[in-house]
This record gives sequence, C-alpha cells and structure tokens, in this order.
Amino acid sequence: MIKLARVLGGVLLVSSAVANAGEPAPFHWPDGHKAAVSLSYDDALDSQLDIAIPQLDQYGFKGSFYLQLSREPVAKRMEAWRAAARNGHELGNHTLFHQCSGSVKGHEWVEPARDLDHTSAAQMKDQVLLANTMLQALDGQTQRTMTVPCGDVMAQGENYIKLVAPQFVAIKLGDGAVVPDMATLDLHAVPVEAPVGVTGAQLIARVEEAGRRGTMVNFTFHGVGGDYLTVSREAHEALLRYLAAHRDVYWVDTFLTLTTYVQAQRAPAR
Repeated sequence: MIKLARVLGGVLLVSSAVANAGEPAPFHWPDGHKAAVSLSYDDALDSQLDIAIPQLDQYGFKGSFYLQLSREPVAKRMEAWRAAARNGHELGNHTLFHQCSGSVKGHEWVEPARDLDHTSAAQMKDQVLLANTMLQALDGQTQRTMTVPCGDVMAQGENYIKLVAPQFVAIKLGDGAVVPDMATLDLHAVPVEAPVGVTGAQLIARVEEAGRRGTMVNFTFHGVGGDYLTVSREAHEALLRYLAAHRDVYWVDTFLTLTTYVQAQRAPAR
C-alpha cells in the first residue's frame, strides 16, 4: 500500500512531482517513443487477478504486481499468480507482512506485530530477502523490483531500504506519478502515484504529462473494481484503451523492463 498524501478535485491521490525549473535534457526511449508507462498493482488483491489482469491481457499490456506474500490471495490463488508470470506479468517484492510505521499520522490500522517502529532493520532485511526467494519459487526469476509499503523506510530508526537496495534493479519509494528528469532519477527511489477514485481522464492526463516531459509515469493501483483504495474498472480500462490507441507514443511495459532499460542507458560505453 502506498502512502496517500492529498486530495485533488475531490479524489484521493498521492502527490505529484512539481515541475523542475528549466527543461531537462531529453531521454532516448526506444522505437521513437516519447515516454514510458509503468502499470503496477500492490498488495496481491483478488480484483487484480479477476479484473486488472484480464483487462491488461485484452489490450496486450504487461503489468507489475507487488505481492504481500502473507496475504490470503497469494496462498489460495498461487497458480493464478504463476500463470500471470508465465504470461509476462512481473511479480515484485512488497515484503512478507507489509510493515509500516504505526507512529505516522493515519497509520492507526498498523498491527503491533507488524509495526515498523518495533522491527529492526536487520529483521526487515532478512524478510525482504526471503520474500525474493519466495517470489523466485513462484516465477523462476532472479531479477526483481520492489515497492516499499507506505513509503516507510525507517525500522527502529535505521533505513532498511539501504540494506536491501543492492538486491533490486529498482525500488518505488517517492511521491509523484511523473518523473521530472530521467537524468537525475534515483532508481532506488522512483516516484509513484497510487490513484484512488479517479477517472480515466485524470489517469490519461498524467500519461500526457509524462509525454510532454519525455520521462516516465508510474502508477501503482490497489483495488480495480473492488477491494480497497479502488479505481473503477471503467477508469482502468479507459486508461488502457488510450494507451492502446497511442502505442507509438508511449512504451508500456513492466517496471522491471523499463528500469532495466534506464539502467542500461546509464552504463558507460565500452
């Protein structure tokens, strides 16, 4: 679950990045695309299997699904997640127990046994690395990306993400859907927006902003047409329909594929 930060036009959104002063240098996306789009989904929810994945498959897009491995839809629907991975969708790390900081305002729902304030950074490192092993048992993959639950990184006063970052190609951590500048993007603190109750037009506007900037937009949905922190199936499909109609403009792929490309672009020429 991503930390929710503000209300925009009567709907709940994570805050969007503010445009930088001046124009950043253009980033080269493959095949003439103007921007990249990451469609991600947190917490391992039934609506993602029942609605989001069929919609993605219908339009030929691959999403990234960040599994909280202790959730019931993982245990009871393991073969469905395996099938999604075989079909090209990414399974990402969202920790075992979704620990967040109970001392943060609005986090009264955090269970004492899963309170990051009472979990050591060393314990979190062990759990995150174990989650990678469990994910490998599901999909056979070794490269991985992560979304940090609630964006909370301090475990008993120590930043546990610093301990696990070398194990990930990229980590979603900051607030804001649209990356302001690819040149300064920290791949272990990639901004992301968790839309709730938005319209398709609002989602499309974020994509078009990324197109103007020539960067990337990162959505992390939770419920799609059900569950909680929900976006309607109609809004979700409207976004996919728009992206399908503009395949030459936007590169839509898994967060792992997109960030692996960004990483390669930064590698020194040999």
